[in-house]
Amino acid sequence: MSTTTENGVGGSRNTSGEKTYKKTTSSALKGAIQLGIGYTVGNLTSKPDRDVLMQDFYVVESVFLPSEGSNLTPAHHYPDFRFKTYAPLAFRYFRELFGIKPDDYLYSICNEPLIELSNPGASGSLFYLTSDDEFIIKTVQHKEAEFLQKLLPGYYMNLNQNPRTLLPKFYGLYCIQSGGVNIRLVVMNNVLPRSVKMHYKYDLKGSTYKRRASRKEREKACPVYKDLDFQDMHEGLYFDADTYNALMKTLQRDCRVLESFKIMDYSLLLAVHVLDQSPKEVGEPGQAGGDGKRPVAQRVLYSTAMESIQGDGKAAEAHTTDDTMGGIPAKSHKEEKLLIFLGIIDILQSYRFIKKLEHSWKALVYDGDSVSVHRPGFYANRFLKFMSTSVFRKTQTIRFSPSKRARTSIPALKSFSQEILSSQKEENEEESRDRLGGARSLASLDGQVFGSYLRPDLVPATPSFYEGSSMGTISSSIFVNLETQSEDRDEMASSSTFTLEDSAICLTSEQSTMDVEVDMDPDDGSVLDIYL
Repeated sequence: MSTTTENGVGGSRNTSGEKTYKKTTSSALKGAIQLGIGYTVGNLTSKPDRDVLMQDFYVVESVFLPSEGSNLTPAHHYPDFRFKTYAPLAFRYFRELFGIKPDDYLYSICNEPLIELSNPGASGSLFYLTSDDEFIIKTVQHKEAEFLQKLLPGYYMNLNQNPRTLLPKFYGLYCIQSGGVNIRLVVMNNVLPRSVKMHYKYDLKGSTYKRRASRKEREKACPVYKDLDFQDMHEGLYFDADTYNALMKTLQRDCRVLESFKIMDYSLLLAVHVLDQSPKEVGEPGQAGGDGKRPVAQRVLYSTAMESIQGDGKAAEAHTTDDTMGGIPAKSHKEEKLLIFLGIIDILQSYRFIKKLEHSWKALVYDGDSVSVHRPGFYANRFLKFMSTSVFRKTQTIRFSPSKRARTSIPALKSFSQEILSSQKEENEEESRDRLGGARSLASLDGQVFGSYLRPDLVPATPSFYEGSSMGTISSSIFVNLETQSEDRDEMASSSTFTLEDSAICLTSEQSTMDVEVDMDPDDGSVLDIYL
């Protein structure tokens, strides 16, 4: 191998300018990955299918691949290396659960050269992408690989219960030993398809301490922003009610799983594609699809963002089209049409002693609730609160129904009329008492006329109750009925009607009077009835 200009992990380069990782050139590492996975997966096909047992999670298979080749391995022009496969039967089950056939897995990884991606984080890991956009291969540290191996039984149980998840989907764990160093690799699903241009990328933790992209990161062609940057650049991403509920339900379930495993410091990788800016824009021409024999859209089950949050398979298939590439339709606060791609990443961080120590000294200097390293339970709650309030929001749709308007207008107008009429309550009551008193005192007119029936021909006129009023309550009307033995019966009444027109109450009064012809004998008995 070539000597490097600096020791360490990802980012160093040798004298020829080629990138190295742990003193291993990138080209040698990519070649060893393809050779090792090609051999182990091909050898696994000869083993019969059976149920996964508990001991299968801790099996490690190893094979030595010399450069000159052997009876079992092909010759190659890379340095000699040993290739280890962790829990091969368990990972075979995981791949089958997501609909990945052995031939497709080998075709994606080994058929075309792997594409090296720039490092999106501060971990120093290398990232390789398959040419068909299906899988990401990431280098991990020894503690992360060890933790994943211990996590496999619980991971197996969680996938059986719910394969639709935003958690990383692990398809293989490997280790390459060469030149006295160990390079551990994990194969995962690809969250961000390269065939869609991502206008914004975010790494969100729900924390505020130092959660802003550095100046160096901002100078990149496609920088990865952080929590405070998102709050400055967006006022939330808006989804319809069903999508929002499905998304938050998935996040809550995943966070509970991570909390049960005492996992923390994970992030939500969020990418935004603005449809209004470039409806047909793609990432790079000809980069997806490999040699053209495979379709551009992802084929792995439950691999897209829309598939991961949908509970119903038919609903997910309806939304996963070539136009969306599995993205989740959304809108910005400016009503821009968006496609959202997301997934939870960096889950291989256990709340071990080193993390407890890190949080302790940060909490002494800064606000303990704002730092990213925290207790798993608190971390999950803060993460969910930030996502549900600051990042994802529900679109408020107002639906108007003519029938509902008609039904709700009458109570509203009644309430409105009552408010207006209440201001005239005292005046109306006083006026009613005066007029009622006048009606009751009819017997005092002209001496003792009505008491002694001496002047029955005198009928008092009823005053109008609606003088000077355009809006008011229906006051009590006085009906004077004069009953006689001559079977002549005349009534004098006043009627009022309400007309509801154009959301206003108009009071129209009609006072109908009738000519009363009185032809009575003074001796005839008469009755004066007053109805209130």
